[in-house]
Amino acid sequence: MTSEASTIPLGDGRRGLAGRRPATGERAGAWQIAVGVSLAAIVGLCLFVVVMAADRPSVLSPATTGNFYPRWMAGPLGGLWPGLTGNSTTLKYLFSGAIVAMYLAYAVVLKGSTRVSPRWILAAILAVHVIFVLSPPLALTDVFNYINYGRMEWVHHLNPYTTIPILEPHDDPSYALSNWHQLLSPYGPVFTMLTFVVVPLGVAASFWVLKLVLAVASLATLALVYKCARLLGRDPVWAVAFVGLNPIVLVWGLGGDHNDFLMMFFIVLAFYLLLRARESERARPRQPRASEWLVPVSPALLGAGGAFVVAAGLKASAAVLIPVVLAGLLSYRRALAQVLVGMVLAGIVVGGLSLLAFGLHIPDLSTQSRLVTSESVPNLIGLAIGGGGETETLHKVMTGALIISVLACCWYAWSPRRKPGDAGPGPAERTIVACGWASVALLVTLSWVLPWYVLWVLPLAALSTSRWLRGAALALGVYLIIAWAPASGQLWNAIGFHPEKTSLGRLHQRYVRELLN
Repeated sequence: MTSEASTIPLGDGRRGLAGRRPATGERAGAWQIAVGVSLAAIVGLCLFVVVMAADRPSVLSPATTGNFYPRWMAGPLGGLWPGLTGNSTTLKYLFSGAIVAMYLAYAVVLKGSTRVSPRWILAAILAVHVIFVLSPPLALTDVFNYINYGRMEWVHHLNPYTTIPILEPHDDPSYALSNWHQLLSPYGPVFTMLTFVVVPLGVAASFWVLKLVLAVASLATLALVYKCARLLGRDPVWAVAFVGLNPIVLVWGLGGDHNDFLMMFFIVLAFYLLLRARESERARPRQPRASEWLVPVSPALLGAGGAFVVAAGLKASAAVLIPVVLAGLLSYRRALAQVLVGMVLAGIVVGGLSLLAFGLHIPDLSTQSRLVTSESVPNLIGLAIGGGGETETLHKVMTGALIISVLACCWYAWSPRRKPGDAGPGPAERTIVACGWASVALLVTLSWVLPWYVLWVLPLAALSTSRWLRGAALALGVYLIIAWAPASGQLWNAIGFHPEKTSLGRLHQRYVRELLN
């Protein structure tokens, strides 16, 4: 970084492609076979899981029941396996085994991705996205909660931030498919307003349109990861594989149709715009005067600031990155000023639209923050120290730990620029690494943690220089599989691990049931 006018420095995009070693020799041939088989396994097992879920009502698709599984929900892959077992325990083992096998195959692909043609990897990513576009709803029923909250406002004129769903007409077709009937909407106003668009289509069409939108958002995010990796001098194909072939994101994320894909699209878009801004800013070799901080306007910097605000408007989790990014720009006043202006402008637009749609009311994050999953890190800590789970005191301690972690990430992102010739990451890398660790801190301090939340970390880890951050992302994946694989229940029974049966665990479970009824 040679001047204050610069924002985030670019790497030579050619280095990433040059880093792909040609596949020659017997060893390279073995890697080609291993990676090819692993890619085929990921695609085949994704199809296997979707066909299982689409065949009949089962634990694999929680929105279904023995008496309700309409053709529109099963999708075009429904009924392809008429001889499939209906035993729920067997299905749990099949699903869990498929996830574990896919994660092992994913590790092989990451290890040997440079030995195969990029087309193999990109084709596999496209194939699994097509498979999950055709899938019935998998883990959890969030997509129907999205639809129901939108219909509450649009059809029944009930503000989802002030009215719980149980007070809406129970004959609404989305009510029976949703489940958080005692919970005010925790979803961001931008996302809730987006659901208004699909309400006129009806529940069935809304489901499929949202599914398609989320898949497109995922592919668009991967395209941006590819572009960012080139700008940073990383291997773009490896970076895309790291994010786009993670089976947790595929099965629980795309299969479950969760809005995190939209949030991550805007987060990665913001980083891409910051990186692109460097191309125009580096033509300014001198220190900018205060009068030049806002003139000429940089659309990329304004857009980056706006994208971060939109991401937070979709899902509040994105807000944890904003102070870290701003800290990383403190030494670059023009960039900081224009990003802040972009945030303010986007905040005015988002706030104004939210005010028109919902008044002065905001998502109910306070109630959601009191929810506890039995295998979340805070609850496991509470069990380990003899508290029976996450207590109120421990919850405050974890909140404090998150705040301290974010402040530490801000310091790391801001820390003084390197002198020429110094080793270590530059400002771009430091900001990306800091944001990645802030996302890790958020995930491990949450009381209510769900498997697809690993998506918050993956793009940042893929673009970072930190092996520790990439390792943490992979380790979080292992932890989430162990915690959330359906067969884990049998494992807990075998070892006598029952966190939900402590007095505090029963209290947590009762609170969740109250919100679900």
